[in-house]
Amino acid sequence: MLRYFPRRSFHVSRTLNWKLRDEYKLTRPELQDRISNLLVLQRYDALDKLKLSFEFSDQLLNTILRKLKLNPVACLSFFKLASKQQKYRPNLKSYCIIVHILSRARMYDQTRAYLNELVGLCNNNYSASVVWDELVRVYREFTFSPTVFDMILKVFAEKGMTKYALHVFDNMGKCGRSPSLRSCNSLLSNLVRNGQSHTALLVYEQIIRFGMVPDVYTCSIMVTAYCKEGRLSRALEFVKEMESWGCELNVVTYNSLIDGYVSLGDVKGAQLVLGLMSERGIMRNVVSYTLLIKGYCKQCKMEEAEKVLRGMKVEESGVVDERAYGVLLDGYCKACRMDDAIRIQDEMLSTGLNMNIFLCNSLINGHCKVGQVRDAEGVLLRMRYWNLKPDSYSYNTLMDGYCRKGQTSEALKLFHDMLQEGINHTVVTYNTLLKGLCQSGAFDDALHLWHLMLKRGLAPNEVSYCSMLGGFVKKDDLDGAITVFKEILAKGFTKSRVAFNTMITGLCKMGKLVEAEEIFDKMKELGCLPDEMTYRTLSNGYCKVGNVEEAFKVKSLMERQAIGPSIEMYNSLINGAFMSRKLSKVMDLLAEMQTRGLSPNIVTYGSLITGWCNEGMLGKAFSSYCEMIDKGFITNLIICSKVVGTLYRLGRIDEANILLKKLVDFDLFSDCLSSSKLFKVGNRHQEIQKISDSLDESAKSFSLPNHVVYNIAILGLCRSGKVANARKFLSKLLISGFSPDNFTYCTLIHATAAAGNVNEAFNLRDEMLKRDLVPNIATYNALINGLSKSGNLDRAERLFRKLYRKGLVPNAVTYNILIDGYCRIGNTVEGFKFKDKMVQEGISLSIITYSTLINGLYKQGNMEESVKLLSQMIKVGVQHNLVNHILQFDSRH
Repeated sequence: MLRYFPRRSFHVSRTLNWKLRDEYKLTRPELQDRISNLLVLQRYDALDKLKLSFEFSDQLLNTILRKLKLNPVACLSFFKLASKQQKYRPNLKSYCIIVHILSRARMYDQTRAYLNELVGLCNNNYSASVVWDELVRVYREFTFSPTVFDMILKVFAEKGMTKYALHVFDNMGKCGRSPSLRSCNSLLSNLVRNGQSHTALLVYEQIIRFGMVPDVYTCSIMVTAYCKEGRLSRALEFVKEMESWGCELNVVTYNSLIDGYVSLGDVKGAQLVLGLMSERGIMRNVVSYTLLIKGYCKQCKMEEAEKVLRGMKVEESGVVDERAYGVLLDGYCKACRMDDAIRIQDEMLSTGLNMNIFLCNSLINGHCKVGQVRDAEGVLLRMRYWNLKPDSYSYNTLMDGYCRKGQTSEALKLFHDMLQEGINHTVVTYNTLLKGLCQSGAFDDALHLWHLMLKRGLAPNEVSYCSMLGGFVKKDDLDGAITVFKEILAKGFTKSRVAFNTMITGLCKMGKLVEAEEIFDKMKELGCLPDEMTYRTLSNGYCKVGNVEEAFKVKSLMERQAIGPSIEMYNSLINGAFMSRKLSKVMDLLAEMQTRGLSPNIVTYGSLITGWCNEGMLGKAFSSYCEMIDKGFITNLIICSKVVGTLYRLGRIDEANILLKKLVDFDLFSDCLSSSKLFKVGNRHQEIQKISDSLDESAKSFSLPNHVVYNIAILGLCRSGKVANARKFLSKLLISGFSPDNFTYCTLIHATAAAGNVNEAFNLRDEMLKRDLVPNIATYNALINGLSKSGNLDRAERLFRKLYRKGLVPNAVTYNILIDGYCRIGNTVEGFKFKDKMVQEGISLSIITYSTLINGLYKQGNMEESVKLLSQMIKVGVQHNLVNHILQFDSRH
């Protein structure tokens, strides 16, 4: 009789019936066996209980993975459990083990996921070489799976970590393995995308040595690489080689070649490629045509670009997408043709296509470029209607537009709107405002914004520092500029030409050429190569102080560095040569410009005309003027006033009037014009006639306002001492409907008062008031000066007291007039009272103030006080040359 045995479950064993307290008694090998058994049997509930008796460690995890390396499901489960622990995370070695196990089992999705996590460890703690070495070690231990090498290469490449990808690529051969073409294509593509086209070409050569056959994707990538290297002929040759080897290239490859030609502005080359496509029977697509449109836009051939768009509608069955329209619209915006840009926008919308952020930003940028900032803001507001959200570029561009127009308050409003719209401020945002505020003179606001930027944790970049440096320079705050400049160097921006050039510009502007030379030397010492702007700024600084010899030395130094002078530098040198009266150098410079193929511009002609006028050489001035007109340049106010002013200064009033008549086509002095004197034949009148004839040819394009020219004439007459004629001239103008302004009356009042006719000057002031013109401080300074010089100091002082009631604040000129008046009559006590009042009012004492008082004391024989005041003047920082001038004056007297 068989003995009866109770039935037991197949999965129940004595070893699995335990009490929790017994697990704490297991040895490490027993625990590892117990965990392995539970994983194999998929007893995850029991494993959850068991884990209370042990802590995860790298040794435990790696041991289990090795024991179960042929059971990928069990390994994956335990790895996931380990990854979920609060106090433990798998390390590099554990990741390398699990990816090999999963790859062997062809569980590629999971493998790829953990490789991505492994790459994350590279970003934080490990280098590519450490990861690679561990992957190789596990591979040699397990003898599987080499697929991991190819997968890690592709992951590195796709994440843009090309340095690490190249390390894997270079070392796979040591393991007897080669990467797949797919991974190689990923590496090549990302190298080109990251601007490493030269490296991509070297990698391609190695791929060919591996014996791999490139596919159409490889060819497209390599064409792009050659194009980005500027080797377009080689790119075209490569395409032909691939075709001769039987590789069937597609439209993508040819588009890459077209893009290369377009990027270099070679539209003819792009058209050549399009011809090849037709020969090969490869259909052009919308990308092909869009690239051609882009090429024409880069050359500003907008009509040709639009012609391509129209052709697309015929050849491509009317298929034109937002990209094609967008490129054309952006081209019109960059060409400042906003009416055409809006026309293209309307056409695109009428076809059912939608606006996108790129199109909107192009419109905003275009409107801002032409000063239509309100229209640009209108685009920003309409973006909501198009269900588009403006980005930081939208706001930054619009802010820059307002800043360029000096409307910084509007820009600051947009700055606050950004945060309300959930758009974070970037360094570019702050840089835009900093530059705008500094340029508009709102430097205190710029400093406040700078501190706000630092407070919010944004690190200023090179542009930020250079904007602040420019602000200090514009404010003539040398100490502040030096502080910022030192910080720029301390931050490592030692190669910033903008910073060095800004600093040199500031020092030259302040006349500190020695210090500018020191910065120039420091620039070269730190390896920042000076550019044409650097040399030009330094040369211009020397020209402005009349040291043209040093300016020419700077030019020679620049030429030794193989940097050619620009037209701007020649203009500066011409001005410097005229200032130092080195007239032969002017002619040498003009000849040199011609040799270098540089044509004079309007500034050059302005400098020549001004220089020759100052020298009294009107023949040369007129010759330059006529040459300027013949070359199609339109004269401006500065040139016009200089020529007319010189004629007045030299007493050639009639000729000045003829020139003014030609400029505005108005009969200034009919009685003078009827004089037979004007029609005498002579060299002087032939020159004037030549100017008149030249101006006749450009009369239609000349746009000098009449009132400006009239004021020039009045000023010229006054300066030549013909105040009566100026008054008569004004009377004739008033009959013809001319409305005099403050400048008109101020000129006449100043000349009349200076001529000693103070009462007539006051009559002119009263005439101003009747015309609702409010005299400014310059007008009253002229009246006070007239009273002072005529000996009416009491009346001058009474008028001074009335200024505040008239809403005017006396300036340094006002005080200096009164101080001079009292000192001339020997009343230095009153002079010092006005000097003290200047100080109380916060008005800086000028060299004129000091020298007037010093001379007044000297004339009274009060040498002791005179020397004291001179010492005080030197102490407060008066320029040495001016001090020497006063000392020489003292020694002579």
